[in-house]
Amino acid sequence: MIGFQQLQRRTPLGWLQLSHQKGKLVVACAGVVFADVLMLMQLGFQSALFNSAVLVHNSVRADVVLLSPQARNLSNMSSFPRRRLYQSMDIPGVQSAEALYANMVNWKHPTTQRETSMLMLGFDPNSSVFDQPDINQQLNSIKLPNTVLFDSGSRGDYKAAIAQLEQNQPLKTEIERHSVTVAGKIRIGSSFGADGHLITSDQNFLRLFPRRQASSVSVGLLQLQPGTDPVQTVQALKAHLPNDVQVLTRQEFIEFERSYWAKNTPIGFIFNLGVTMGFIVGVIIVYQVLSTDVNAHMGEYATFKAMGYRNRYLLMVVFEEAVILAIIGFIPSIAISAGLYRLTRNATNLPLYMTVARGIFVLMLTMVMCTLSGAIATRKLQSADPADMF
Repeated sequence: MIGFQQLQRRTPLGWLQLSHQKGKLVVACAGVVFADVLMLMQLGFQSALFNSAVLVHNSVRADVVLLSPQARNLSNMSSFPRRRLYQSMDIPGVQSAEALYANMVNWKHPTTQRETSMLMLGFDPNSSVFDQPDINQQLNSIKLPNTVLFDSGSRGDYKAAIAQLEQNQPLKTEIERHSVTVAGKIRIGSSFGADGHLITSDQNFLRLFPRRQASSVSVGLLQLQPGTDPVQTVQALKAHLPNDVQVLTRQEFIEFERSYWAKNTPIGFIFNLGVTMGFIVGVIIVYQVLSTDVNAHMGEYATFKAMGYRNRYLLMVVFEEAVILAIIGFIPSIAISAGLYRLTRNATNLPLYMTVARGIFVLMLTMVMCTLSGAIATRKLQSADPADMF
């Protein structure tokens, strides 16, 4: 209580020095805002990259997943023998094993006729592979030959096409030079790897890719009986199945996709580099502001030292300035970044949203950034002698 009262009576020298010259304060805050927005945007893009990459992973019904050892990510899947699904049923606790076919396709826009890349997913429509009502309610439609369901969350202008589907009017278009009918719409979303998704039956999938054999599966989706431990089941499957298939839990399947984008693609490195560069730029900007302020008030600091004030007191003044700059600069950066998030989300259909955790993380980075700049700016002040400063 006494310490709080002393803090209340303390003269806010840091704020008084910053607010003495309004122009410099605005410039300093603008520098912090720039650094914060840069970090927030890079972290937002990185989060959108990871979240969009696992949209399908989070939608499928699977406790355990089988993949080829050569699989890189969902858009670049190698195949493994379908009989591995039947062999997995030998393990106690495995309730069902379904095949999922995945392949990138050239999709022709129904209205503009422009081609774009879509991820097509095929499966047995008699089985509930996806945990999405909008997909499961339209499984009968994809049993018809050359029929697909269109992802309304795809990147691009599909307003006319979606409006036609909402009026129960099927669309005609082309996929890999094959005429297909779009019977309905679902919503999964776009990603950095694909502009959207198409859902169809396994038979339609194989018609579009005649060289693809039904015995070559992209992903195996295993559902376990209630109460079965997925980790123990995975260990049993690894011991039971040959080495031409890898066995993952659902969470490991998600981490498998995220790890690919984070470690095996340049885009993951670029986003991390962008955050680092934003932090460094902020340190430099705040250092220049605080260093200039220290040099401009060197006489005043000398007077304080001659009066008996220790370096700790003077450092606290500079650190006070650093914290004030961090807080003032952080507030508008959140508002600006939220607006840019919305603009990017509307333009790309990527899942780009501001989160509390990200805001707190960037605020902490901003505090560290400004405090580090203050520590560097006060080096001359700590080593200086009062007699030398007059």
